[in-house]
Amino acid sequence: MSPETLPGPEALVQVEDLGVEFGDVRAVDSVTFTLERGGALGLVGESGSGKSTVASALLGLHRGTGARVTGSVRVGGTDVGAATDAELRRLRGPVAAMVFQDPLSSLDPYYAVGDQIAEVYRAHSGASRRAARARAVDVLDRVGIADAARRARSRPHEFSGGMRQRALIAMALACEPELIVADEPTTALDVTVQAQILDLLHALREETGMGLLLVTHDVGVAAESVDDVLVMRGGRVVERGAVAQVLGAPQETYTKDLLSAVPRVDAARDHRPAGTAAEGDVVVEAEGLRREFGRGRRAFAAVDGVSLSVRRGETLGIVGESGSGKTTLGRMLVGLLEPTAGQLRHGGAEKSGKGVVPGVQMVFQDPVSSLNPRRSVGESVADPLRARGDRDEDAIRARVRDLMERVGLDPAHYGRYPHEFSGGQRQRVGIARALAAEPRLIVCDEPVSALDVTTQAQVTALLAELQRELGLALVFVAHDLAVVRQVSDRVAVMRRGRIVEYGTVDEVYGSPQDPYTRQLLAAVPALDPVAAASRRAARRVSSAGAVGKELAAA
Repeated sequence: MSPETLPGPEALVQVEDLGVEFGDVRAVDSVTFTLERGGALGLVGESGSGKSTVASALLGLHRGTGARVTGSVRVGGTDVGAATDAELRRLRGPVAAMVFQDPLSSLDPYYAVGDQIAEVYRAHSGASRRAARARAVDVLDRVGIADAARRARSRPHEFSGGMRQRALIAMALACEPELIVADEPTTALDVTVQAQILDLLHALREETGMGLLLVTHDVGVAAESVDDVLVMRGGRVVERGAVAQVLGAPQETYTKDLLSAVPRVDAARDHRPAGTAAEGDVVVEAEGLRREFGRGRRAFAAVDGVSLSVRRGETLGIVGESGSGKTTLGRMLVGLLEPTAGQLRHGGAEKSGKGVVPGVQMVFQDPVSSLNPRRSVGESVADPLRARGDRDEDAIRARVRDLMERVGLDPAHYGRYPHEFSGGQRQRVGIARALAAEPRLIVCDEPVSALDVTTQAQVTALLAELQRELGLALVFVAHDLAVVRQVSDRVAVMRRGRIVEYGTVDEVYGSPQDPYTRQLLAAVPALDPVAAASRRAARRVSSAGAVGKELAAA
């Protein structure tokens, strides 16, 4: 056999005509792709597109679930469908490892993070406890967790969201896999932490030569992280190719629609200039607000000296990283938390007494936890009506059905329960419930952070429409700067409990004055892979410079 006819090395992942059915539902239909060793492939699509189902099939995670899997899946030379249980155990960890979306549900809350990583390493390597603990510290250090030997003894709740995600990546790295499958690894992380996680995955690929399969609904995250992309819809691949080609010149209508729904920090927004409302239209005004938690030496100010105002028909965006105080501020504006100091005025009158302020409502980040799973969505929407004293049940039901229709839900679904709705539909239920009390002000706390881009666009468009119709004042709390630009008239940037920048959208985004604001904007994913690579290199230089200063000062 001549050199020209010798077969090349086997691809790391080979998927051919993959199908996955759950009962009567065909979640994945005829999916075929390959991933070469050291390559990075993104699976992009809306919720329900089948991308996570494909990722789970690579590690044989559908076995024993009742799912019917057809087609062929080979990973690192192992036929996943035909593999024995022992062969699957040898595949998971040393060959392929998975990083899941939610580290809190993936990590055991009762055990130290280092012990959990060590246990995974021992299970696959047979190493001693001492060697396994040393390996855990090593990989925690490798993913950038400072003082790894000490932090290895910490439990998951003692880590921030970004640190927990790093710990999951460390666990995946423990057995030095050839492939990491990352399923929405940056969902719900703020932009700077998201950038750190994406940079970490890129650096690990460069160092180890491992392959990466990235599942994400965020097109910008794909642009930052992969070489090639598959766009999925309804269980099928609708477009594939190099990431620059697919994102730069999409061929399919669905891909074009997906890209058009992505909010961008550099896109102009057709919004009314802030400050056009009369002074008498001020709905809420805060002056020197402060909120402390803890006592004595352990006391700390989550919000420290914040002053702002919101007018009728205006949207104020509040942005910042996790722990910046933005959610605490939002809860004070509603009345769910009482200020330690400062003044809060609604409609010109100072807030008196405790509890939620009349005429103010809140839309929460997670509609699953904010809706009672044992009550129908119609009854949940009716709660504010009954709370204010309405007693005519026929009128209440009519009002609820009208609200459901107004937010784009079928009124006939009054009696259905939250688990029967999609994420976007549940968020619409939350908006309908907030509208029931006919509020002047709605505070939205991360209302679209866990939604895919098309559903995000639908929810933000709904809020804008309701605002125009009803003259609502909105406070939009979010870590996603692109979404905040899209919906806001004015923006407050928070850091460590204080507002570091405050102004119109055009002022804050077009000419940021504070270095922290510039840092946040620089961390927003770019849809252009070339620009993304340039930003990553700049962040690496900036990080190296910061480390150098710390060493020089030590």
